[in-house]
Amino acid sequence: MTDIIIIIFLIEIKLNCSMSLNCHTKKKYGKSTMSEACNYLSTGVYGQFQRLTGHFHLYKRGTLLSALTDTAALLKAGMALSTGVVLRLLVVVIRGMAAPAPICSLLGQPALPLLSAEGDINIGAVFPLHRNALFKVHSFTSRPEKTSCISFDPREFQFAQTLIFALEEINNSSDLLPGLSLGYQVYDSCSYAPLAIHSALALMNSPGPEDSLGDPSSCSRSPAVLGIVGESSSTSTIGMSSLVGPFNIPVISHFATCACLSNKKKFPSFFRTIPSDFYQSRALAKLVKHFGWNWVGVVNSNNDYGNNGMATFLEASWHEGVCVEYQESIHRTDPREKLLEVVKVIRRATARVVVLFLTLGELIPLMNEMALEGDPGLQWVGSEAWITARLLTENKSYGFLRGAVGFAIRNARLDGLEGFLQKFWETVFKCSFEGGSSTLCTGTESLAKLKNQYTDMSELRISSKVYTAVYAIAHALHNLLTDLKNDTDSGRRPVYTPQQVLQYLKEVRFRVKTGEEIWFDDNGDVVAFYDLVNWQQEEDGTLQFHVVGLYDSSMPPEQRITFNKGKLVWVGGQAETPAAVCSESCPTGTRKAVQKGKPVCCYDCVPCAEGEISNITDSNGCYRCDLEYWSNEKRDLCVLKPVEFLSYEEMMGIVLVFFSLLGSGVTTLVAVVFSIHKDTPIVRANNSELSFLLLFFLTLCFLCSLTFIGRPSEWSCMLRHTAFGITFVLCISCVLGKTIVVLMAFRATLPASNIMKWFGPTQQRLSVLAFTLIQVLICVLWLTVSPPFPYKNMKTYKEKVILECDVGSAIGFWAVLGYIGLLALLCFVLAFLARKLPDNFNEAKFITFSMLIFCAVWITFIPAYVSSPGKFTVAVEIFAILASSFGLLFCIFAPKCFIILLRPEQNTKKHIMGKTSNDIRY
Repeated sequence: MTDIIIIIFLIEIKLNCSMSLNCHTKKKYGKSTMSEACNYLSTGVYGQFQRLTGHFHLYKRGTLLSALTDTAALLKAGMALSTGVVLRLLVVVIRGMAAPAPICSLLGQPALPLLSAEGDINIGAVFPLHRNALFKVHSFTSRPEKTSCISFDPREFQFAQTLIFALEEINNSSDLLPGLSLGYQVYDSCSYAPLAIHSALALMNSPGPEDSLGDPSSCSRSPAVLGIVGESSSTSTIGMSSLVGPFNIPVISHFATCACLSNKKKFPSFFRTIPSDFYQSRALAKLVKHFGWNWVGVVNSNNDYGNNGMATFLEASWHEGVCVEYQESIHRTDPREKLLEVVKVIRRATARVVVLFLTLGELIPLMNEMALEGDPGLQWVGSEAWITARLLTENKSYGFLRGAVGFAIRNARLDGLEGFLQKFWETVFKCSFEGGSSTLCTGTESLAKLKNQYTDMSELRISSKVYTAVYAIAHALHNLLTDLKNDTDSGRRPVYTPQQVLQYLKEVRFRVKTGEEIWFDDNGDVVAFYDLVNWQQEEDGTLQFHVVGLYDSSMPPEQRITFNKGKLVWVGGQAETPAAVCSESCPTGTRKAVQKGKPVCCYDCVPCAEGEISNITDSNGCYRCDLEYWSNEKRDLCVLKPVEFLSYEEMMGIVLVFFSLLGSGVTTLVAVVFSIHKDTPIVRANNSELSFLLLFFLTLCFLCSLTFIGRPSEWSCMLRHTAFGITFVLCISCVLGKTIVVLMAFRATLPASNIMKWFGPTQQRLSVLAFTLIQVLICVLWLTVSPPFPYKNMKTYKEKVILECDVGSAIGFWAVLGYIGLLALLCFVLAFLARKLPDNFNEAKFITFSMLIFCAVWITFIPAYVSSPGKFTVAVEIFAILASSFGLLFCIFAPKCFIILLRPEQNTKKHIMGKTSNDIRY
């Protein structure tokens, strides 16, 4: 009894088709990211089994274990497909009779290569030699026909010829793989992912030069090729790598740049000779940021190349501060309505820079629609897939692409390739480029489009990567051959396996004749080098690619991009870099304020507040100046705050100095008058000695106000307050003494009163000294404990510094003022009590008025002093000193001076005693 394993492939399409399909199972299928997969489904279960497994066999084994082992291998291969086709295996175990020896047979017709040549070792290759596959609607009643391809691509054909050129060069070399010849099998994928997978299956399972399908050993033979070069498309390469990866067959791509292919867990056998989009996308973001473009539109291919590359670009742009106004994605199979919608978005948008992360298959239809409406006047930024495509420059309707910039694979020169391509051309079309006896080749034989695509040797950027991929496999084989020869002495030819080639590819390191050193990192990638290409119009009107810069990923991040800005030509032939911003740049002194509901690149410029600056353009915020600094008028620089104090130069200081000197001068003049008339009754009355002392101390009071003017210093702060406190106590003490004298004088007129002997001149002087001594003690304690000191007041005004004297101890300051107020109040009460004593010239009346003015001034001083800001605090204090001093001077001495100078006839003892009939009442 044996177990027969029947494998039934149930194919379920999980792709985003552009339309919904009703299959024979009446099941709806979703939309496809590759619309051609819809047609792929229409070929039927049987047909796909034939096409996808053209060289899989119906396995028969003697035991269930071996059968399941082979089934698991098939399942692993099937499930590795990542293009969206999910293979579900239904395993049916049938008990039956014993089978004869296992024989492998093909199911369906074998897929044959388009170009092939046998060698000792064969290398496979898959190129999209046609741009499109011709889809047909199948009836599901018969075996579907082979898919036809249309729109021959001469550039891809050049890639295939470059592969053949490299192999022939290696075969003719005596240094690399001596004694071995390399063959090739080249398949055409028609830019169609299922056909690329079909080609990979064919390369895995087609018989080798020594294999026979009738030989039972062929059921477990090795793949016909030891490595595969291709494919150009990232999507097709993902499918191929997913399929052959579990079997450790190396795949080296020359043009698949999707960063997703660097994932070694998903694609363990994948390598590439072209840089990953991981670098290109970030380089494009830095390029956009460098030119000051922060408001751009983006259009990408709706496939693995475009979606992954654009996702990386958007992430890098966000970190660079670049905003995207719109993002559109298109596929080459999209209807025209979709393209028109994208064109409408591009033309109506405000972004004047458009990043196109597209393949040629998507770019050409989009540009055709864009050209119908004329030049849009946009600056184009391109990816390496199209930025050096000669096909675009030859179409005059694409003239609006002039000025486009983008990163391209570095150009290279392959000596001998041009002659090889010409030789192939001469062989095919039986002509000669050199003339002579043969027909002269014009380059337009049968296929006019090949003129600039196939024979053009100026742009071998991608062709050189095909060349490098072939040499990478050759060097890996050479190193493997060398090691095998060293390990074995037998004369048998060593057997190579894909697994061995894969391991040696990981360690290969060599230099090609272009001068580039090739090695693969842990992800199978090479070091990223790009040329910065600029489309410029020549004098003859043609568009040419000019290299204006370089990107080198091996350099530090800030040195990776270098270019000559003077060589750049922008859209419309302008020499000046076009602007692409949502909002104009904010100048210094302003900050950006994001507009509500819009991206961060759309903002208003708000001036910095007082005391804040921004000294760079497009600042996100304003920065507060230090305490001693303030912003200038433009708000772009912090300057030292002006230091303000009451100075002699300003008008207020001059006025106060004037009145201070005026008061001291008037006081001195009064003293002179009193000195001249010191023997007259009016001077001698009420103790002339106290009058002269009072005049002297009043002079000091006027002069002490000058200490409050000028730049405060440590000594001036201590002097001004102590001088003020002591001189005023001296004045009030003298006035108090005069008041007491008046009271005592009238008490002395009473019978048996001898009170005047207890308050004579000596006692009066001692009283003044005693009252003053108390104030001196208060001042000494104040200066000892916490003296006044100069202080920079930065709280009252934000824009300036007030240099003032801090009182130090507030208790000391108010104790000095309080003591003066106490003496003034005592003097006022005594004078008020003596105001009605009989006398024509009762000095108590004038003292009462003077003390009333004095108290009124200093009572109002308190709230004014507390509430006045800055230097006005000092001015209030000076005003109080001058006002109270003038009050004492005029109230006490003005009436006496009036009699002395203008009424000398009243300056008699009788008049003063009230003995005359024509008295003058005051």
